[in-house]
Amino acid sequence: MFFSGYMSPEYAMEGLFSVKSDVFSFGVLLLEIVSGLRNAGFHQYGNSLSLLGHAWELWREGRWIELVDESLGEGCPEEVLRCIHVALTCVQENAVDRPTMSEVIAMLSSENASLPDPKQPAFITVRIAVETNTDGACSPNVVTVSVPEGR
Repeated sequence: MFFSGYMSPEYAMEGLFSVKSDVFSFGVLLLEIVSGLRNAGFHQYGNSLSLLGHAWELWREGRWIELVDESLGEGCPEEVLRCIHVALTCVQENAVDRPTMSEVIAMLSSENASLPDPKQPAFITVRIAVETNTDGACSPNVVTVSVPEGR
């Protein structure tokens, strides 16, 4: 299934759109800004095939600083950490777990705002290690091609 890098899982899978779909998109955008990386397309970030999966992996391991784009410099790490934390709450798989945009604004605007622990984001597909193919083939996949011919 094709989906945009900003499309919420409920819209991509079921065609359901809500205000929480916009929150999901905002979270993806915020992660892209902080990291300088794109979510859309086919990229591999560490062990993950998406920026969301990569950000989640680094967050869980306490290595969130590795997500931050070098062009942001080393100033204000607390603010960058807050942005990553808020972004991860926005991209949670279940729409009911995501904050509203007014809650997002409050979380970003106030240093004293309490931030809920984020749950696993949507679309964090993790690459599974595949044995190295040494017979010269380009892909470990087996493909059959059928060419129809008239009688």
